[in-house]
Amino acid sequence: MIIGIPSEIKTGEQRVAMSPANVQSLTVKSVKVLFQANAGSAAGYPDAEYKAAGATITANRAEIFASADIILQVQTFGSNNENSDADLASLRKGQLVIGMMDPLASPQAAQAVADKGASAIALELVPRISRAQSMDVLSSMATLAGYKAVLMGASAAPRIFPMLMTAAGTLQPARVLIMGVGVAGLQACATAKRLGALVEAYDVRPAAREQILSVGAKPVELDLDTGESEGAGGYAKEQGEDFLRRQRELMTEVVAQQDIIITTAAIPGAKSPILVTEDMVKAMKPGAVIVDLAAERGGNCDLTEQGQTVVAHDVTILGPENIPSDLAFHASQMYGKNMQTLLELILDEEGNLSLDFNDEIVAGTVVAHQGEVPHAHMRKLLNLPELQTEGA
Repeated sequence: MIIGIPSEIKTGEQRVAMSPANVQSLTVKSVKVLFQANAGSAAGYPDAEYKAAGATITANRAEIFASADIILQVQTFGSNNENSDADLASLRKGQLVIGMMDPLASPQAAQAVADKGASAIALELVPRISRAQSMDVLSSMATLAGYKAVLMGASAAPRIFPMLMTAAGTLQPARVLIMGVGVAGLQACATAKRLGALVEAYDVRPAAREQILSVGAKPVELDLDTGESEGAGGYAKEQGEDFLRRQRELMTEVVAQQDIIITTAAIPGAKSPILVTEDMVKAMKPGAVIVDLAAERGGNCDLTEQGQTVVAHDVTILGPENIPSDLAFHASQMYGKNMQTLLELILDEEGNLSLDFNDEIVAGTVVAHQGEVPHAHMRKLLNLPELQTEGA
């Protein structure tokens, strides 16, 4: 079995699919790892460490795609739509690609891989079950995004986070509001609290209240019917416009009191809901900061521009892209461990590939295999008929 790890080619991507420690876990099992030279350099992992871990270093990207049975990437087809055509053309029949594919927004990538006779595993589809927690790349990357978002907000704000008693008087702590408390939001709450801010948090899901309290933040409670707010996998469910309009009305007073707002609300495969309208921005304090972690999906703020910093109505609005890439060392370490755990599931004791479609994780993540798109939901997105099972 040969596993190939090419460098990431999407603009701005600094992560690498595996750290040297992850690679070593494979090479001790007699799996050969072919690693593209300098693929880990931007993340702080030099080639020498991969070589010491047992990898074979090559400067030839084409060699990796020509030789490897399994290709490991951070952003592969679908997630990288800007310059992955050459990689797609290099895929061989029977080859397996594993990485982030943005499958719900870019289902055509799965079809393209299937058309090549290759297989693909989309890591975003790892089910949120206890057995799969160590493979959950979305949670890993969201943890880092939530942490970094607070630092970005602190850097952009004209005030400090903690209360300070000084000879020049008392400096009041910053007020921070986290909107959406999934993994990223909870980490943002905890980080802002550690920095000394007064932290409040809001989430449409009633179950989030205890989680908010557990990280030292104060729940914001609005007079809304949220009984049907949670969907599959613990994600917030997309809400109707009447609900969102009432939510914005009630949030305006809360938002006006904040110094920093961090928004994290995302719906898998859909545009992010607007939580902060322009009227709400107008009501905010001069010098306030919004960090919109949903910028890549359209943003939670009306005024967010993806990849840009906007100043409007004396409020600074950050629309960051790919935050985990800015923390590439630890992001690669976490991503690589997620990848390593998944490989332990799909490789047998001899290091050979064994995809058991009776396994919930395999069935839920394989989006291309043997010329077909076997994933039921992906087939719906592609307007494909249901696959007939044997004996049907």
